Amino acid sequence: MRHDEAEESVEIVNRFRPLFEPTSVAVVGASSRGGGRGNVLIRRIRQFGYTGLIYPIHPTAHEIDGLTAYPSLAATPSPIDYAYIAIPGREVIPLLAKADGRVRFAQVVSSGFAESEGGVALEADLVKAARDGGMRLIGPNCVGIFSPRGGITWTEIGPQPAGSVGVLTQSGGLGVDIVRRGANRGLAFSSLVTLGNCADLGLSDFLEYYIADEQTRVIGLYVESARDGRRLFELLRAARSRKPVVILKGGRTPEGKIAAASHTGALAGGDRAWQALSQQTGCILVKSLDELIDTLLAFQMLTPNITRPTKRVVLFGNGGGTSVLATDYLSDHGLKVVPFAEDTRRALGAIELPPGSSIANPVDIPGGNFRRDGGVAASRILDAIYRLEEPDALIMHLNMTTFKGYAQSGTLETLVQAVLRVKAAYPGQSHFIMVLRSDGDAELDEQKRQFRVRASASGIPIYDELTNAGGALAAVSRLEHFVQSRSACA
Repeated sequence: MRHDEAEESVEIVNRFRPLFEPTSVAVVGASSRGGGRGNVLIRRIRQFGYTGLIYPIHPTAHEIDGLTAYPSLAATPSPIDYAYIAIPGREVIPLLAKADGRVRFAQVVSSGFAESEGGVALEADLVKAARDGGMRLIGPNCVGIFSPRGGITWTEIGPQPAGSVGVLTQSGGLGVDIVRRGANRGLAFSSLVTLGNCADLGLSDFLEYYIADEQTRVIGLYVESARDGRRLFELLRAARSRKPVVILKGGRTPEGKIAAASHTGALAGGDRAWQALSQQTGCILVKSLDELIDTLLAFQMLTPNITRPTKRVVLFGNGGGTSVLATDYLSDHGLKVVPFAEDTRRALGAIELPPGSSIANPVDIPGGNFRRDGGVAASRILDAIYRLEEPDALIMHLNMTTFKGYAQSGTLETLVQAVLRVKAAYPGQSHFIMVLRSDGDAELDEQKRQFRVRASASGIPIYDELTNAGGALAAVSRLEHFVQSRSACA
């Protein structure tokens, strides 16, 4: 990065710091009776660990939730970094206009603006009021921000360590899903912003911030419309894929465009335009919420290999049919499961695996054989594969149901230890992914949750099915090939 680019990045991050790390928060929409949406926010940010100043704003109340209340945004003892506003839409406009330059960022969660019939003019008045009041506006028609480093959340979730995944979403409901499902599956967020109608600050403004923010290394977007599409394209092209950007586009079909227009009050761009954006900038397009989370997880855990893009994959686990289906799936996505060389087969044969084992790639070890030696052979198998084959990626898949009732033997624990040991012995050589398959049994799901936490701490993404893992790995491969091709042309 050039010196002038570095200086510009620092300026952008400093500009948005009061939003993501606010020292003071004003809450409009809390009541003395405790039933308002603002009361919920106050309770949640306290539980989440926010330690800054909280100013409830109410025209008549003197105290709300044990905090001194103030009649207006201009009446607080100190300026406000972030104002959360949840009152009827028409009441918001005079509130903002009279802020007297004391608010930096206001997030209007209220609806009834451009997404509603007759609300376009009201939204224009809202933007003017924000400008008159001296602030930048997020929303309206959104739900809040999620910033672990700042102790801010609108959704009920326990304290979370700040991570490296930054997300922008034009849907508040999907924002809840991304935060909660993502956290359960191993995502650690730098922040997440629900954008709503993007009446003032929009997608490109926050994308520019995430590109500049050192803490954010992976960027996810849920987009229904991009009013400043040219700026979005220029930002992505200028970023040169330094950070993976994964986009879930809503409104790709004619019917979806109609739904998007009624949701955020803006028209969605055509699918071909987004495909062209992906081809020219290297951003990754996905088609479902689960695919978005899966792909963000892969980029969070795996460092793209630009010098040797992923192509050759080894499958190792228990389940022959599962391996066959996975081989087909990977092949459909441009990844190859190639039979091992003779030297590797001899080395695996020397381990003297029991009958029923396959050592050709895929490597299949029946669950009963895993149980027989407590999983010790897995370490020797992995070591031989890494040493002799040097694959681009290795996916280890375990059908946890076959271990049901054998938990006391420590088989699963031994297998996980083998994975961690071999990964540490060959750092950076191959992408390593684990798939832990279960049938919904509560005991197995709890074991999976515990393993997911430990594996995530070691940089190993855990997936529920081989298709999830394969799709995410294919996305990593696409980015690797894109960056390599651009480097060759430079």
